[in-house]
Amino acid sequence: MTYLADLSMTISLILAMLGAFYAIFQINKNSITNVNILEKASLAISACFIFASIVLFFAFWSYDFSIKYVHDYSDLNLPLFYRITAFWAGQAGSLLFWALSLVLCGAYYQTTNSYKSLSKETRAWYFLFYFAILAFLALLLSTYNDPFEVLNPAPNNGRGLNPLLQNPGMIFHPPLLLLGYGGFTIPACLALAQAMTYNPQNKEIAWHISTKPLILIAWLLLTAGIVLGGWWAYMELGWGGYWAWDPVENASTIPWFFGTAAIHFGFIEQYRNKAHRFHALFMALTCVSAFFATWLVRGNVVDSVHAFGSGGVGPFLFTFVVVSTLVSFFAILNMKNRGENFSGLETKEGFLLSTAVVLISISIIIMFATLWPVISKLWSENPVGLQADFYNRVILPLFTIIIALLTCCPWLSWSQGVNKGKYALVVLVSFLVAMGVFWTMFNVKDPLPLIAASISIAGIISWALYFYSVKYTINKLSPVLIHISLAVMALGVAFSGPYKVEQEVALSRGQEIKIDTFTVKLKELYEGRERTGRYRFLEAELIISKDGKEIATLQPQRRIYENFSQNAYAEASTMPSLGKEFYATFLGVDEQTRGVLRLSVHPLVNWLWIGGTIMSLAPFITIYTMRRRKENKKEQ
Repeated sequence: MTYLADLSMTISLILAMLGAFYAIFQINKNSITNVNILEKASLAISACFIFASIVLFFAFWSYDFSIKYVHDYSDLNLPLFYRITAFWAGQAGSLLFWALSLVLCGAYYQTTNSYKSLSKETRAWYFLFYFAILAFLALLLSTYNDPFEVLNPAPNNGRGLNPLLQNPGMIFHPPLLLLGYGGFTIPACLALAQAMTYNPQNKEIAWHISTKPLILIAWLLLTAGIVLGGWWAYMELGWGGYWAWDPVENASTIPWFFGTAAIHFGFIEQYRNKAHRFHALFMALTCVSAFFATWLVRGNVVDSVHAFGSGGVGPFLFTFVVVSTLVSFFAILNMKNRGENFSGLETKEGFLLSTAVVLISISIIIMFATLWPVISKLWSENPVGLQADFYNRVILPLFTIIIALLTCCPWLSWSQGVNKGKYALVVLVSFLVAMGVFWTMFNVKDPLPLIAASISIAGIISWALYFYSVKYTINKLSPVLIHISLAVMALGVAFSGPYKVEQEVALSRGQEIKIDTFTVKLKELYEGRERTGRYRFLEAELIISKDGKEIATLQPQRRIYENFSQNAYAEASTMPSLGKEFYATFLGVDEQTRGVLRLSVHPLVNWLWIGGTIMSLAPFITIYTMRRRKENKKEQ
């Protein structure tokens, strides 16, 4: 089966290259006559990737340690759930999953009426870009990142899955990101295709309307992946935070910011018939930035606790990113200038444009800041990466500006400034009241958290009022929930970071210590082994009290896994709360047999996960309303 899976990768590479050349041949003809061959080649490539993926899934399920990738990321003691999802734990498997995500999205799009309504010329250009990307992924999977490399003789057991990955958050985080990358690729290819075929007389459906469900699904999956990654870092790494501005964390946000900027340009194109070039360009760059993020993660570019090994693919990925960027700009410049004149910055159009610009600016800053160790090598023998403090000082104020822009946006007209002034006044008053309450009652004196938290409250009120003003229209519910959830997350960030209380202590059995409003007592220390024998653990039993009453028992652990005995891993324990969440990490036992613990209190941290969940689910409402609208049209 491994031979057939390897063969399917080679066939997919050959078909993608031949498909791209045939698309060029069709485009160069005076009249495009046969697109069916391209469509059939696309489906054949999809079948190849699906077959290879099934083989790899089955290999993990059946303990086939003759495959090196299965040996490296699983073992006999690994539970079935983690064994199956180890598919994307390493570099080769995650690239295969990315290719699988892409062909599934491509095959789905081919079945839609929107695709079938495209002109033959547009379809030929679309397949040219689509096959070029598939050929590149197939090339990597057939050479440097072959997931079906065979070990001979086959080992009796595997090396095992990294304990840090044995967590639901990290299991779902990578595939959600990769599904998002795959989903954004289809509209990116179609945007470039229509840029190359643009004709004012052509009345075919616009790319952003044709692929809107894919854009929304890709965005929500990418959002969910990033939020789950933060939750995993908070729950599994044991350091008490959710975002460290690590290079790999940064990499995942770059396509998100580009994609979100493209969506805001899309509103301008949809309602004002402007920003056509910007919209298409940044949708294309969303796809390109996904490969840039992959280069950061897999190209041995920067050091990160999350990064994969290079595997020799770094130069190929970098070349692909550069070439794809140049192709994207060339295609957009090919679009005929429509003489667009944007309205003033005081209008809704201006605020949406400003929001997109700030989003792009954040993405570019993160990109260059992450690459700073590489860039600084040009003049320094000892380059140093930028620390979290830099990002917090630069990015968080810009993100606060975005919240402010989106808070004001509902009360602006497209071309004449403020609209529905009474609602705008209520929002302004709510901001000032919130600032006063946070300053006096909660003692929030730091300028940035004070302003960010107050704008967040105003944003929640603003979008709630907007939904009221449009008479609870269901097709407005999705953007309302997305922007409210963004404000909720901003509120959580404003408090959970700057006002976290943390202390590292060594406690004897029966000893108590007070941290913030909580009293912590170390009741007992335990030593044991997990029932399946996967790991040994030390456990601290903590009694948490408040105002003299016991409110929780926490049991943080320190684990040593059988196949990773050189390291000890923390299993944090939390006392969930919508207010102040208590968080405990067991660091070990000192020479006096005292339990060494890191204890922390995180105000409003769970509002990040609540807001992130709502933000990830809200686009489904738009997809549902679109489907209902189509069904109603058919009935009429």
